[in-house]
Amino acid sequence: QVQLVESGGGLVHTGGSLRLSCAASGTSFRIYVMSWYRQAPGKQRELVADVTSDGSTNYADSVKGRFTISRDNARNMVYLQMNSLKPEDTAVYYCHTVVQILGTYWGQGTQVTVSS
Repeated sequence: QVQLVESGGGLVHTGGSLRLSCAASGTSFRIYVMSWYRQAPGKQRELVADVTSDGSTNYADSVKGRFTISRDNARNMVYLQMNSLKPEDTAVYYCHTVVQILGTYWGQGTQVTVSS
């Protein structure tokens, strides 16, 4: 069973930084895309950023220039460096992955709160 475990969330002031980590375990199949999504109260879950196995990245317009996604294929880890945080970045952040043959998986989420 594939498991995704996130860490690194917390409370930060406007303009601060946080780094989220996500560890994928429980599979020897190839992990394709690794992504970060977020869901704010009363809003739909949205894609923040994703990175393919060959390192190609994609960002939501709202985070371009502030967030950086990266991955360590050898350790099945994905990271999200978040700089210049704004109150509107407050949300539960979820790690998501697509695994060869097995399908898609979600982490349990980690809370990020940015105070004004």
